[in-house]
Amino acid sequence: MRLFLLFLTVPLCEIALFIQVGGAIGLGLTLVIVILTAVLGAVLVRSQGLLVLTELRGSLRDLKDPTEPLAHGAMVLFSGALLLTPGFLTDSIGLSLMVPAVRRAAFRFFRDRIVVHGFTYGSSVRPPDADVVDGEFEEFSDGPQDGRGIERRRTF
Repeated sequence: MRLFLLFLTVPLCEIALFIQVGGAIGLGLTLVIVILTAVLGAVLVRSQGLLVLTELRGSLRDLKDPTEPLAHGAMVLFSGALLLTPGFLTDSIGLSLMVPAVRRAAFRFFRDRIVVHGFTYGSSVRPPDADVVDGEFEEFSDGPQDGRGIERRRTF
C-alpha cells in the first residue's frame, strides 16, 4: 500500500511543482532547467560513480567490509535515475544523494534499521550426492602393449 501511495503522490507533486514553477518563470525556462538537470545528473553519476568504484576497489584490496561502498554505489545509481526523471522533486532528491555526506548519513540511517538474520559465503548447502568426489584417474591394465613392450594407458 505504501508503494502505491508513493507512485501516486510523487507524480502529483511533480505536476504541481511544474505548474507552480512554470507559472513563475515561464515554460521555456522550466524546460531548460529540466534538461540541464538531466545532463548534470549524467555527468555527476559518472564522476561520483568512478569515485565510489575506486573506494570499493580499495576496500576489497584491503580486505575491508565493502558494504558502505556498495551502498554508496547503489545510491549514486538511484540518484542518477532520479535526476534523469523529469521533475523538480526527484531532481532535488537526486542532487542531494550526490553529496557524499548525505549518502553517509543515509547509509547510517538505514544500517541502524536493517537486521541481518543470516549470512553465508560460498556454497554452504551440502549437495545430495556428497559422497561423490570428482577427479581424474589413470587406469593401468595388464592388457595389450605396443610393439616396444610399453603398456597402453587410457585416461578419462
